[in-house]
Amino acid sequence: MTDLVTRLVPDELWVLFRQVVPPVEVRRPQGGGRRRAGDRETLAAIVFVATSGCTWRQLPPVFGPSWPTVYRRFAEWSGDRVWARLQRAVLAELDSPGAAEDWSRRAIACVGARAANGAAAPGATSPAK
Repeated sequence: MTDLVTRLVPDELWVLFRQVVPPVEVRRPQGGGRRRAGDRETLAAIVFVATSGCTWRQLPPVFGPSWPTVYRRFAEWSGDRVWARLQRAVLAELDSPGAAEDWSRRAIACVGARAANGAAAPGATSPAK
């Protein structure tokens, strides 16, 4: 599974993502409970849904987090405008002097983008579908 996660979220993208995602404070006043699903695995699952065209419910369990967790995190990050900040960070890095053009890394920039007609990005449908 780590190979798939690393392929979908390369180290360079992961570094940029960590710079733009807001910190999360996990509060468990009485302890216990489940450990929060990893952000990198969740991001890889979101990238998979966005690039494969599968629905949230069709997300393979190989990623670790369940589809409701992945969808909920996608919605949280969308509300926090993480995708717009990540797009700016990726484009700034790719446009820096001496950076080689790498279109495969630009693909992540469209994960949360809206189509020209206002339709949601691939995989950005509600979980009811």
